[in-house]
Amino acid sequence: MPVDPSIESLLALINSPGMPGLAAGTPDEARRNFRAFTVDVRNPSTLVPVASISDVTVGALPGRVYRPDGDGPVPTVVFFHGGGFVLGDLDTHDDHARWICREVGAVVLSVGYRLAPESPWPGPVEDALSAVRWASEHIDSLGGDASRIAVAGDSAGGNLAAVVAQDCRDAGGPAIAAQLLIYPATDFVEEYPSMAENAEGYFLTGTDMAWFTTNYVPPTADVSDPRLSPLRGRLEGLPPAVVVTAEFDPLRDAGEAYAAALSAAGVPTRAHRFDGLIHGFFAMTVASPAAEKALRESCASLRELLG
Repeated sequence: MPVDPSIESLLALINSPGMPGLAAGTPDEARRNFRAFTVDVRNPSTLVPVASISDVTVGALPGRVYRPDGDGPVPTVVFFHGGGFVLGDLDTHDDHARWICREVGAVVLSVGYRLAPESPWPGPVEDALSAVRWASEHIDSLGGDASRIAVAGDSAGGNLAAVVAQDCRDAGGPAIAAQLLIYPATDFVEEYPSMAENAEGYFLTGTDMAWFTTNYVPPTADVSDPRLSPLRGRLEGLPPAVVVTAEFDPLRDAGEAYAAALSAAGVPTRAHRFDGLIHGFFAMTVASPAAEKALRESCASLRELLG
């Protein structure tokens, strides 16, 4: 199907002359551009309301806790933001965490992990793992239910969530009850057809992907290492998963390959492919009713998995 009409207007802005791409300039310049595009233009009145928000320190990392309405124990979702492991922070993905908090009925701990190239792989992986362990140790002051800790993330954050789920299984804990992988990067080995089909014109480009990879992956790294490419890992015994993909996304096929592999390994998996949408649609709900509907459907699946 064609790009959703509500997304077309956003793409016209993104692709307009003079609009910097995600990979424009140095990493610091790209970060400033990304914040300008996501945070600086945001109307605070459009942010999803939650019961409370507080900043915390997660070990040595910045974190932010979002609490839903209601009393009693609730699930805790540890959320890792996207941005190609180079961009993004707690502010750029503030509304992602708000939506998940409200729609899932969970406490969300959003984590500001270290970024590449200053901290290339496996630095962000180590941060993500330490954040989940911190959440488990502090579960009484978070959601209060140790049996319902989930991991979630979009794009690069989806990669980290998938890697954490595998590591926690292999390490014997903390126990992860579910995972929400939003257009995740799952494989640095294979070049999938969607990488070429959607390489230009749909926000995340092939040039962006190459730049992110150069900054994140050391030249000596084994790209088949499951902590880098979770699709290459052992998938049996992983927690139930919700895997979200978008039709016009370079990462579409890798995400769908991961969903299929999880299912083949016996992992209860809910795969949502949203036609007409692009990479990053979780941040486009204000402008796109289709994106909001897709986000709500994705969160509803996680809510059902967590009970």
